[in-house]
Amino acid sequence: MLRLKAQYIKAVETRNSTGVSLIDRNDELCILYEKVNLQEQTIKGGELGVRQKDEDIRMLKLQLVELQRQVVVSRKQLPQMPTLADAVLKLKGELKLERHVTESLCKGLESPSNNGRWRALSGDDPDREQLVAKTAVLEERLNLKKEALLENELVLEEISNLTSKLRHRANEGRDSTLDLARRVNDFQAKIRETTRRMMATVSELSMYQAAAMKLQQQKRAASTKLEESKWRLANNEPPTNEVASELRRRERAHCVLHDPRTSKIHKDEYRSSALVRTTAEPRPNAYIPDVAHGLGIPKPYSSLAPFRPTEAGSTMRHYRPPQPPAIFL
Repeated sequence: MLRLKAQYIKAVETRNSTGVSLIDRNDELCILYEKVNLQEQTIKGGELGVRQKDEDIRMLKLQLVELQRQVVVSRKQLPQMPTLADAVLKLKGELKLERHVTESLCKGLESPSNNGRWRALSGDDPDREQLVAKTAVLEERLNLKKEALLENELVLEEISNLTSKLRHRANEGRDSTLDLARRVNDFQAKIRETTRRMMATVSELSMYQAAAMKLQQQKRAASTKLEESKWRLANNEPPTNEVASELRRRERAHCVLHDPRTSKIHKDEYRSSALVRTTAEPRPNAYIPDVAHGLGIPKPYSSLAPFRPTEAGSTMRHYRPPQPPAIFL
């Protein structure tokens, strides 16, 4: 048993070291996955850039085709250049002639001796008194307009002052509004955090309540069993049937082992028969760590199950049958 215990402790240490190395490999794998994701993002960006360059190249090719077409059209029009040059000279001569005609018409229009180009207007010129009266009326109207303009300028100045005050108040209100919105966002974040913590606390409380109810049930069952045991002890009976059977078994074993009439061979056979011998495969939850007070928590294998050999086939008849060692529990 000591040897098996030492092997078990060594196997647990090996499993722990293997678990630590597995965690390290998992971390390295996560880092490699992150690098792969970065490389994929870089590749996607490069592909997008290549597509953009392909699109630019396609547009430049279209522009090149258009320029080549224009060059071809221009080359086709080269034989018509002499005709076009004669047309240009002809148009220049017509333009020069039209300019001469325009200049002669302008001179005739501006000449006072040309009676066919002007006519005398009807009416008479006002005298000095009429002009002075019209000037006074116009000056009075000008003064009225200036007074109205000054009044409008004063009103505009007052409106400008009020507008600047209102703009200043609006800017101050904007700052307070931004501060208030920031505070509201902070309060909302605190409310969400508090709600999340409250939900976690409620779930933890429900778990504790379930555990407490289970422990209360166990306590009630243990109390009932204790009361029954006390009553049976008070009536000179064994506390439980299991205790009675265990007591009888131990008494029988004591009698057999301490009886001088029993032979040594019979005693050895009795000792060997008292041991439980089995070749059944131990369950995964039977591996309980050796901790204080015997309250270890079973640790199942999960995905790291122990090696199980395959079933023997027809070829095993060519091999010598193995001799498995006896397992004592």
